[in-house]
Amino acid sequence: MFTGIIQAQGRLGGCEPRHGDLRLWIETGQLPMEQVALGDSIAVNGVCLTVVELSSAEEEPGFAADVSRETLEHTTLGTTELGAPLNLERALTLDRPLGGHLVSGHVDGVAEVTEIAEDARSVRMAFVLPVALSRYVARKGSVTVNGVSLTVNTVEGNRFDVNLVPHTLQETNLGALQSGSQVNIEVDLVARYLERLLLGDQKESEPGLLLAGLAERLAAQEIKV
Repeated sequence: MFTGIIQAQGRLGGCEPRHGDLRLWIETGQLPMEQVALGDSIAVNGVCLTVVELSSAEEEPGFAADVSRETLEHTTLGTTELGAPLNLERALTLDRPLGGHLVSGHVDGVAEVTEIAEDARSVRMAFVLPVALSRYVARKGSVTVNGVSLTVNTVEGNRFDVNLVPHTLQETNLGALQSGSQVNIEVDLVARYLERLLLGDQKESEPGLLLAGLAERLAAQEIKV
């Protein structure tokens, strides 16, 4: 579990194909690694990866992680260029404040930057989501973009926008995004589980059907409010 508060920026130092998937080498920069052990979790651009190898004391700090085909299909890790900056966050511990929101590190899909505009000292950035994910994004709700916990300003269809304050622009790789850039998106954990709770074993894909089913259950007083 993570918070969406980035602790350091690293870089992609290596990419090794392995029988259909990849092993990545992540240079961790200023991320504290003294207490990191094999098997620990680190979020890389919002993707929860497991440490399978650590650099020696003489080498530049870093770790290796295996990336499955499932992860390659639903994230940007497979198309990230060598040397590209990466947002890094170690797993949440009980002695750390929850400064962002609960983030699982299980990316739901990839969005595209469609608009970037200055907004006083901040930058307003708009994204287009896969249509299937748009139902989980709400105005003033939380969304994770490349591992960064952000507040949604507005939502219109499958488009949403956020404000990036100067600190976020400086301390994460979001400041380097351009129109057309692709980013990893994780929707709010609560929204995802709420839908599963309401749908049960149904496999409806249309948001309207979910709302209709909820309305019927409310009318039948199956859900007490």
